[in-house]
Formats: sequence, C-alpha cells, structure tokens
Amino acid sequence: MEIVVWPPGTLSWNDNQVRCAIGHGGIRAEKREGDGATPAGVFPLRRVMIRPDRLEAPKTGLPIRALDPADGWCDDPRDGAYNQLVKLPFSASHEILWRDDAVYDVIVEVGYNDDPVKPGLGSAIFVHVARPGFEPTEGCVALALDDLLRLLEDCNEQTVLSVSPRL
Repeated sequence: MEIVVWPPGTLSWNDNQVRCAIGHGGIRAEKREGDGATPAGVFPLRRVMIRPDRLEAPKTGLPIRALDPADGWCDDPRDGAYNQLVKLPFSASHEILWRDDAVYDVIVEVGYNDDPVKPGLGSAIFVHVARPGFEPTEGCVALALDDLLRLLEDCNEQTVLSVSPRL
C-alpha cells in the first residue's frame, strides 16, 4: 500500500483522504537537520511506538513497541546514535518521546535517513498525532488520532509513505 502526502496538508491511502500537518519548512528533497522540512521521497514504515498508559496497541500489520519514559531519539549529527532510539539520560542532543502532550501517543517511525544513517540529513521523521489546529511540525507528518489509527489498520511491512512537494 502507498500513503501519499502533498501540501498544503493532505494525506491519502486506498479510498481515504484526510487532513494532515507537515513541516513548517514545507516539503524538500534536500532535507537537513533542523530545517523544519518534511523530506520528499518514498519511505518504508519501520514500526509503531505507543504510550501504553494512554492507548491500547492499535490494529496494524506493522511491528509495535511500547514506549517507556526513558525513551529518546538522538538528533545530534555528531553522535554515533544519530537518528536512532536512545535511552535517557543521554548526553547528546535528543528528543524526548514520552511527552506530556498527546502528540507522541502514537508514533510511526518512517524509514528516512536510516539505511545507512548520514549525519546532518535529518532525524526523527515520524507520522504522529497532530496538535490542535494542525500546527506545522518540525518535519514530521501529523494526523488526527482517529485518522492515524484508521490508517494503521491498513498498514503492513510493505506500506510506503510517498511525500511529494506537489500533487
């Protein structure tokens, strides 16, 4: 299955089309760490991570991992763990995955810059829950929780995310 994303904020799969948020830097083929852009291209989906204290595991054909309060994601291009899941405390720059808000209650890890990882080309590209008002992300794709859970039901390990700067 192919999930298609295009600006200013539309995501479609099969016969479904929903609103989404993308990076405040738009969609770019030349993604760089910290540019706020959603990377253009076609990417596999690696796994789903969930807050087990807030949600039950969703129905999906993707691997599922329960988040832990000590989970983080390294966003420091100088560190050997760049663009990887890490355990906190962690000395290099990182993002905390166990958040007070609901944005990371469900995280779909997108296979961007991970095979192999190239320092500086961007990290922590996820599909996650949208903020109220669908505020732009730091480079991820964000959906309403109900839409994300419905999408996950149709996903499996062959599903790809196709992000295009235009329809």
